[in-house]
Amino acid sequence: MADTRDRIIVATNELFRRHGYNGTSLKQISDVSGATIGSIYHFFPGGKEALAVEVIATTGGAYRKLFQLIAADAEDPASAYGDFFDGAAAMLKETDFIDPCPIGTVAREVANTSEPIRVAASEVFASWAQAASDHLRAAGIPLAIADQLAVAFVSTVEGTFVLSRTHRSVEPLAAAGSLISSLVERAVAEAAAVAS
Repeated sequence: MADTRDRIIVATNELFRRHGYNGTSLKQISDVSGATIGSIYHFFPGGKEALAVEVIATTGGAYRKLFQLIAADAEDPASAYGDFFDGAAAMLKETDFIDPCPIGTVAREVANTSEPIRVAASEVFASWAQAASDHLRAAGIPLAIADQLAVAFVSTVEGTFVLSRTHRSVEPLAAAGSLISSLVERAVAEAAAVAS
């Protein structure tokens, strides 16, 4: 049973990445996942909308953990952000500029028409900003500045994915990674100067 549910989530995630929310039908989800439409409703009684909420939550959690792993492995706080954008650029090139994460795409499509999906996307974006803020505060950056940088980071990630996919170039990601890294490096230096 859990395998069927997982297959449905994975298939839906892939379809949303390629076609968006409105461009994906339950029949496509059924075909790609190998699950019947009845099974989809069994696991997600709210249909496609409920399934989208689960896909957003699952994908959002995976990307938050990815950031946390990259941040933990980085040689310094500022490098974590450059490393994250470098990894995003590599993934985008490897997939021929297919959106690696459907959350922003789905949120832009239906934020005004589906309150459950809007709330799910909002919670994911907030969790990403919280993870970045926690990382920045651990580097000694004061809470207010850490929170501002974290929101700038999440906003920049989402925006540069759109630019990079539209231009079919990783240059926007490279520029954004360099900028966010510089901002973090400066904030760490300023926090250290105040502390000494």
